[in-house]
Amino acid sequence: MPPLLLQWSAMIRLVFASLLLTAALHAVDRPNVLIFLADDMGWGDVSANGNPNHVTPSIDSLARDGVKLDRFFVCPVCSPTRAEFLTGRYHPRGGVKGVSTGQERLNLDERTLADAFKAAGYRTGAFGKWHNGSQWPYHPNARGFDEYYGFTSGHWGEYFDPPLEHNGQPVRGKGYMTDLLTDKALEFIDASKGGPFLCYVPYNVPHSPWAVPQADWARFKDKNIITSERDKAGEEIDETRCALAMVSNMDANIGRVLRRLEELKLAGNTIVIFFTDNGPNSYRWNGGMKGKKGTTDEGGVRSPFFIRWPGHLPGGHVVKEISGAIDILPTLCALSRVPRLGDKPLDGRDLSPLLKKQSVSWPDRMIFSTWGPNVSVRTQTHRLDGQGALFDMVADPDQTRNIATAQPELAQTLKQAVTQWRAEVLGNAAPAGKTGKGNKNGKGNAVDQRPIPVGYREFPRTPLPARDGEPRGGVKRSSGAPNCSYFVNWTTQEDRMIWNLDVNATGDYAVEILYTCPLADAGSTIELAAGENRLSTKIEPGWDPPLYTNQDTIPRPVAESRMKEFHTLQAGTLHLKKGRSMLSLRATDIPGRSVMDVRQINLILK
Repeated sequence: MPPLLLQWSAMIRLVFASLLLTAALHAVDRPNVLIFLADDMGWGDVSANGNPNHVTPSIDSLARDGVKLDRFFVCPVCSPTRAEFLTGRYHPRGGVKGVSTGQERLNLDERTLADAFKAAGYRTGAFGKWHNGSQWPYHPNARGFDEYYGFTSGHWGEYFDPPLEHNGQPVRGKGYMTDLLTDKALEFIDASKGGPFLCYVPYNVPHSPWAVPQADWARFKDKNIITSERDKAGEEIDETRCALAMVSNMDANIGRVLRRLEELKLAGNTIVIFFTDNGPNSYRWNGGMKGKKGTTDEGGVRSPFFIRWPGHLPGGHVVKEISGAIDILPTLCALSRVPRLGDKPLDGRDLSPLLKKQSVSWPDRMIFSTWGPNVSVRTQTHRLDGQGALFDMVADPDQTRNIATAQPELAQTLKQAVTQWRAEVLGNAAPAGKTGKGNKNGKGNAVDQRPIPVGYREFPRTPLPARDGEPRGGVKRSSGAPNCSYFVNWTTQEDRMIWNLDVNATGDYAVEILYTCPLADAGSTIELAAGENRLSTKIEPGWDPPLYTNQDTIPRPVAESRMKEFHTLQAGTLHLKKGRSMLSLRATDIPGRSVMDVRQINLILK
């Protein structure tokens, strides 16, 4: 080889080696991040916090080998916590004011934790319950996650062989939901082991319905339960048993993931976090604290929080300073040296100095919680509840003695702080959790006035589930909880179903309708309309499957729909024009007693 070519070849090898070294150093410099989020699991549902009824060895190992945030606060319900964790900002700032009917959506001008890590070169994946928007660009694939597998709504009605989605395409899982989500997370970690990666696993347990594999239930169904004296009258022992069985199953699945990190030799360079999204969803042992899910008292918003990073964070360390979901984004960005995106002011703080036991000045702070008309504020030592009662959380952690009259100056200071927070964060918005009067007939939850985006080439399938629509006339939801409901009682030509759309692209859209219909009632003619455009088709064949009997370990709450298998009707093509429009579904001919039950419409841009 000529000398000049030899010199060029040597230079190319040197540059290539330098790039490989830089990439390797970058991978070491940037830790992997693995986040586990439980659903409706209370602070007291882990044995590391003293629960006398069961053992959670995998979760406990994170507390033992990592750092425990002793007073860590989330929101009273699911979607607000997820929004605060993703953005580092109080959830009303991002438009999240409910848990269904579109009110759970995170505003599109918010930048997420996943956005930041993806921009920094991380491979990102989420596997589980999203609950911050179903349609593109609210969908997790549009909020920074390269890979998504799970369900995008709030609670789900099918935990065995569930209908799910993978990157926007419908799939049917085989097995128990928690196992399936773990399987997909493991596949993602295996494929991303060259790093760095961000893996988010938001499990859906122990949220109801009460469903767990028989092997797990067998260990708990006859178990003697030590109850909380405070909530003894309200506790349903079988619900407690099933919740603990669901947590035990989740703990075993978390153990599977932690072992895989060890096998791949990734444990030393992976930050692992575990926390929950609100207080327990039933009365059960929770350390004697007042409140459960849906309340702004201590028991409704205090969550376990454990973070492990071997060699970087001291094992067994306990942080006593108050903290919350709003702190996760700035803390992870600081630990991973990932720049956050966007210029919106954060409500959270970088906790890394506390996690590392650094000697730093840590100013006093207040953490606010809101749901419905209530706003509660927590300081390091006190809580002012939603009714203006003041509690000394050091001397009286169970909130048994109102000391507002004994400490009027402090009570007044905190009341003023709540007033200022309401003005700044809530403004003139309706209180979180208040869904108004529903539709004209007073049925169901009020649908969010922000329209549903439709028609993006990068994500051509847009789901329009019943939970995001509005029933009119005699139509109603299959249950009081909209998330996994379907429309029923469609019997007259005056009945309607309405979806408020914002069409991004003019074009033809294939229409699918997920339906059931008694065999004798098949043959109704329906019309789907948007503006002057119409699509007419017949409901056939009849499809009348029984309600599932294999989903529940113990009976599900009355407010939750019992599910069934829905058939997909290929209804034809509907032309939609760019801009705002109301999509209406009605019947023009009803030969039988009813038209059909409707779970979802899919609009697919051709």
